[in-house]
Amino acid sequence: MKKVLLFLFTLASIAGLAQQQLTLEACYAMAKKNYPLAKQTSLLEEKTKAEIKVLEKGKLPQLDLNAQATYQSEVIELPFQLPNAPVEAPNNDQYRATLDANQLIYNGGNIAANTRLKTAQLKTQQQQVAVNLYSLKNRINQNFFGILLFQEQEKLLLSKMEQLDARLKEIRAGVKYGAVLPASEQLLKAELLKLEQQRTQINSDRKKALENLSLLIFQDLDDATVLVHPEILTPAEITPNRPELELFKLQETQLETSKEVISKSNYPKLFGFAQAGYGNPGLNMLDNSFQDFYMVGLKLNWNIFDWGKTKQQKQAVDISKKLVNTERETFLLNNEMQQKEAENDIKKYEELMLKDADIIDLREKILQATTAQFQNGAITASEYITELNNLYEARIERKLHEVQLSLAKANYKIIQGD
Repeated sequence: MKKVLLFLFTLASIAGLAQQQLTLEACYAMAKKNYPLAKQTSLLEEKTKAEIKVLEKGKLPQLDLNAQATYQSEVIELPFQLPNAPVEAPNNDQYRATLDANQLIYNGGNIAANTRLKTAQLKTQQQQVAVNLYSLKNRINQNFFGILLFQEQEKLLLSKMEQLDARLKEIRAGVKYGAVLPASEQLLKAELLKLEQQRTQINSDRKKALENLSLLIFQDLDDATVLVHPEILTPAEITPNRPELELFKLQETQLETSKEVISKSNYPKLFGFAQAGYGNPGLNMLDNSFQDFYMVGLKLNWNIFDWGKTKQQKQAVDISKKLVNTERETFLLNNEMQQKEAENDIKKYEELMLKDADIIDLREKILQATTAQFQNGAITASEYITELNNLYEARIERKLHEVQLSLAKANYKIIQGD
């Protein structure tokens, strides 16, 4: 006997290890980490770093190598001859090669402003990724609690099958000795087969839901996976903390930074330049020979009048900020409506579950009396099965309401951004 118990204990331990337990929070975490969209966060950061490096290159000297050879139909000639100082006209064919260097000295902080804009754009884009990943939680909830319901339904079916099997064993002796009609045994067998069909259907639907959840969280899930029913505490009514609200805030910051870039674009720009070259003629046009030469200087560029372009660009940005504000107001309104709906759902399922407890209590008492009558041959197998079905329908209904309540609470937390 001890060996048998030890063997059963070992089997139970192996079965427990084979089962993969999965929580709702673990699903959220795996989706956030493994979903392909999550890779965009680091990719966007790399892209922005590369773009900022390109902007910083504007502070370095710009070098250009130029070369040209030309033939002119006419050249400069003096309209008179100087006595004792003949001036030779330049050749029609001319050659020049130069190395030009330009160094930005001042541009009103335009590069720094564009760098800040790139950083603001990065934060906005990364927050948009966070919003998209957050929306996965709703899809995870639907699949997770669907699987949980199938899991509970299967447990109830197995319990119901155990009761039917116990009754079947009891009446077989009666059929053998002629105390019970064979039809009663056949009726119980038919009911057991029907329950096997239902179990097959439940397992098939559960497998489909597991496959969908597996794709969402990028984790291999099989029939041995057991979902843990979460204990969800709904927080008191708080200010929504949804990632969309942070996105709206970052969009406004980005737009405000773009206004700074627009302003900086009209600041004066001061450059230093240098040119070294070799050509025929050189800087002295009267010397018709190959010469080397150089030139250094400063250059100022300032667009002092842009026909109101800057003002109109800033007005367009202000309108964009108003659009963002309307999107925020619309989101908050819809979020409030969703929150009220979720609160009503929670209240509804809590009230239904109170009635479920009373219904099951009454059904259990009825079945207890019915079972005794069936065992004594006072009622038929059909009447017993009817009451057994009534009890398990009530239990399944309670499990359905439990799962729906947990789903409503989970959705409520998502709506609030908790």
